[in-house]
Amino acid sequence: MSIAVIGCGYWGKNLIRNFYELGELSAVSDSDKLLAKEFSEKYKVPSLTFEEVLNSSVRGVVIAAPAKYHAKLTIDALEANKHVYVEKPLAMNKKEADEMIKKSNKKGMHLMIGHLLQYHPVFKKLKEMNEKKDFGDIQYIYSNRFSFGKIRSEENVIWSFAPHDISMILSLTNSPIKKIETKKTVLHQKGIPDLATIFLEFESGVKGHVSCSWINPIKEQKLVLIGSKASAIFDDTVEWNKKLMVFPQKVNSKKIPPETIKKDPEYVEVLEKEPLKEECKYFIDLIDDKVAGLTTGEEGKKVLEVLEASEELKLSK
Repeated sequence: MSIAVIGCGYWGKNLIRNFYELGELSAVSDSDKLLAKEFSEKYKVPSLTFEEVLNSSVRGVVIAAPAKYHAKLTIDALEANKHVYVEKPLAMNKKEADEMIKKSNKKGMHLMIGHLLQYHPVFKKLKEMNEKKDFGDIQYIYSNRFSFGKIRSEENVIWSFAPHDISMILSLTNSPIKKIETKKTVLHQKGIPDLATIFLEFESGVKGHVSCSWINPIKEQKLVLIGSKASAIFDDTVEWNKKLMVFPQKVNSKKIPPETIKKDPEYVEVLEKEPLKEECKYFIDLIDDKVAGLTTGEEGKKVLEVLEASEELKLSK
């Protein structure tokens, strides 16, 4: 057993369960000692302080603490020669991210960011099809991440909801961003947007947007890719065998006005696996050098730069 999970709260409990089921959970830790004791007893592993984790023989540290603590906890763990898997966002700003990446490189330790959907079997299939040009060239790509759920006070809806979608879109477009604009709406807490849309334009010519809201009456987690040959929808709120839908339709731009050529949609078969378990497995394989880094510190920094730019209404170079 080689993994210690720091944080037993809202998301940490899911990480604890998965690493336990994979036979890799070595210890749990939380500033709330009663909460840590509860998970320690449930999974029959020690409850340790963070300092005790750093002095232990665990090889990997999984950080599911509030984002404002990510940088310090990560740097301390890397300094103690532990590989680190830290939940999104990587850090609170680019300066912190640079320090984390620098420490990772200096110590020769892996730094992995919890951009969960990059490990989702359905998104992996979508990405594979895109790389094979099944959709032709991407023309537009967008995502909606809506729910009527927990409203946070320490971060706005963009920082809370958008990282996963930004990560997916950057992965699919594989192009530097040329322009970014953001529209935000504040309804319930001064200075903290409840709804937002980030408009993106890439140097490749692809355009897109990310919309998010934590006060939407219905839940929606949808990524839409519009290509020159076909389009696809990854809908993570429907049953597994309907999560990836391909529309083999296109627009004939040679006609005036352009003609839409419609065809019936097709569902793509993907083997069902729990995305979080796949992500946890990947971290274990990463520690053993069986796989290359996917959501690395550098990848996390690119996502962070978009988050920061959305605050500034411009893209920092």
